[in-house]
Amino acid sequence: MKTVLLWFLVATAYTVSAVPVNTVVSDYSEDRVYPRFIKFPDGEGNLHDVDLEAPVDQELLDDVTRNPANNLYLLYTRRNPTSSQTLVINNAGSITNSNFNPRVPTVVIAHGWLSNQDTDINPVVRDAYLRREDVNVIVLDWRRLAISNYITAANGVPAVGRGLGQFLAFVNSVTGAPFNQMHLVGFSLGAHLVGNAGRELGGRVARVTALDPAGPLWNYNSDRVNPNDGTYVEAIHTDGGYTVGGLGIGSDVANADFYVNGGISQPGCLTNICNHNNAWRYFAATVSYDHIVGNQCSSSWQITWDSCSGSRLNMGNSNLRKWGSGRFRANTGRRYPY
Repeated sequence: MKTVLLWFLVATAYTVSAVPVNTVVSDYSEDRVYPRFIKFPDGEGNLHDVDLEAPVDQELLDDVTRNPANNLYLLYTRRNPTSSQTLVINNAGSITNSNFNPRVPTVVIAHGWLSNQDTDINPVVRDAYLRREDVNVIVLDWRRLAISNYITAANGVPAVGRGLGQFLAFVNSVTGAPFNQMHLVGFSLGAHLVGNAGRELGGRVARVTALDPAGPLWNYNSDRVNPNDGTYVEAIHTDGGYTVGGLGIGSDVANADFYVNGGISQPGCLTNICNHNNAWRYFAATVSYDHIVGNQCSSSWQITWDSCSGSRLNMGNSNLRKWGSGRFRANTGRRYPY
């Protein structure tokens, strides 16, 4: 009897130790409390100290709010796949004299904090699209705000998003490019940014894709990306751990929320930065191959234990008529194309 009891206790202890330290947080990550001082990466994967109670640069915020032209809108097409053309809001000639084609879809890419037009997400996603189909790719460079301290950048995201929405409304008025042919893709802070752009347009854009939306300062933020920001809104979660190390929001924010490999740690990654950045790497791969498929889950436990058995939905891709709702777990490999 003692032997049986000892075996049971050992087995129980082993089972408990095998439980992931960071379970999926979609049911309770809203309650996550970040400490005042955290570390958050720039677009090159370097960690920076962030004071979440740092003073906001109000002068910069006011200028960003007043003037959407502070941001760069850089057009790439199959006629100019690597050399951009600059589009300027309220300057019709900058659009009509460019390679912009209103008869093909338009994809907008928005980077995250401490990033710019040259940050890896932009060329990787751009090239995946241009190899697959004839599209207008517009890279939004919002570095003027993005290079400020994190709290100022986060506070300015809604204004930059509204500015992007106003820019796209101007493009529509000049060229007739329909909103239902527009797909807005944003990473980290950029995920909330494109959500606000879609909201500015009344949720009329075909798709909004939020790539591991930033967590710090966004848990209860009414300006975060939400399901009403586009006809179809999708979130890809890759670093949403409940511990303070998680960089992503880790909770449901979209029509369809994909928790990749459980939504916390990714194959081949040893750091939160790698987990976080894999969101845009996975997305770019799905644009090329449309091969990562999720199963719908009824609870966060199913996501954690990889026991989701509901309906299947392809994650990411470039389909402008895509639709789905609910939580999904999608599994990947550790090497491209995952």
